[in-house]
Amino acid sequence: MKILVIGSGGREHALLWALGRSPLVQQLYCAPGNPGIASLARIVPLRADESQALLDFVLAEEIDLTVVGPEQPLADGLVDLFEGSGVAVFGPTRKAAELEWSKGFAKAFMTRHAIPTASYVFFTAAEATAARDLVSSCVLPVVLKADGLAAGKGVVICVTREEAIGTLETMLSGTAFGKAGARVVVEEYLEGEEVSLFAMCDGTEYILLAPAQDHKRVFDGDLGKNTGGMGAYAPAPVLTPALLDEVERTVIRPTLEGMAAEQRPYRGCLYVGLMVTAGGPKVIEYNARFGDPETQVVLPLFGGDLAATLEAATRGGLAAIRGSVRGCIPGASAVCVVLASGGYPEAFAAGKEIFGLDTLASREGIIAFHAGTRRDGDRLVTAGGRVLGITAVSRSGSLREAVHDVYDAVAAVTFDGMHYRRDIASRALSRLPAETPLQDH
Repeated sequence: MKILVIGSGGREHALLWALGRSPLVQQLYCAPGNPGIASLARIVPLRADESQALLDFVLAEEIDLTVVGPEQPLADGLVDLFEGSGVAVFGPTRKAAELEWSKGFAKAFMTRHAIPTASYVFFTAAEATAARDLVSSCVLPVVLKADGLAAGKGVVICVTREEAIGTLETMLSGTAFGKAGARVVVEEYLEGEEVSLFAMCDGTEYILLAPAQDHKRVFDGDLGKNTGGMGAYAPAPVLTPALLDEVERTVIRPTLEGMAAEQRPYRGCLYVGLMVTAGGPKVIEYNARFGDPETQVVLPLFGGDLAATLEAATRGGLAAIRGSVRGCIPGASAVCVVLASGGYPEAFAAGKEIFGLDTLASREGIIAFHAGTRRDGDRLVTAGGRVLGITAVSRSGSLREAVHDVYDAVAAVTFDGMHYRRDIASRALSRLPAETPLQDH
């Protein structure tokens, strides 16, 4: 197979790493890719928004399967364009991807299909006065969500009345997130523990990956602003086998059945962000693609041929291979720590030289996924807010071992201004029996 992955971040690097392990793969391509991806795939100098040029490349090179990484091309209808030309592509159509690109649509969809979620009210800019009246009197904390795509940062948990009113005004005025915030969901705050669940779907059937837990806040202890994700681990023990069964019954199945009933069959990766509350799991949000950085921990644990699985999903064939695929290798654990630029998630400087990355190549179980890097002559330098995702995989089943190994690897890498969270997977570790303290990095 010849496979093209569209995108340039850590998620795409992880996808290519996993696809490269398939004996079915003859050649991998990535558009536009990054320096880390260049060691796995042929780099195609096309941006993710150059839809027609990407289609022309796929047709000219006779690509067997295209995998869409980021959300914006899905919202722009890239899959519709490819499918209209008879090209095999893994990802939802624009109508199906509305589960992500419109929070208002997603909430209304969940209401129509009795999928458990937080209560909410949806407001447009023309309804700013009514929205302000609501947040001026609602129970705090309250969650405000920009309706459109906002690079994973369009959700604000407001603790004070002043914060809620100010956030609402900056969203609806377009100051905070531009057009993405011109419509706002005001949502009930849910108490509990978050978990991410991925389902690879073919419109009817699905295969689940290991449940993961992302760490969105920039600082230890879940403090500071929301980011695109500062680290993740899998499997997340908060989603017990019993709760997972409940999620399949109350969320995954109803979502696929509801999308099919509404003439939006869902083919691609369905991300379900869940809050495990005292009243059971509830959906916080949907994403229409693999998440970042959760992909960097769930794919190293996947017990199957990813190329064969994604290809089967594009043609409605997951039922035929379900028995040969394990969503998670029994007993294995993985932890990813994101190394970020100084100042992220706010303004940051790029072009900082990265040192020590080459020392990780010989470490067993360590994978360095590039997220925001570029080449400057012979130097590897920073080129984004999230620069690298260092992942450690423990096949012995020890999450504690994976945490130790990942921070040991992180200590070998440096660049000016680098910062990272030091408490990735701490919730899961707190559930384990006490052991000798790990070395502090």
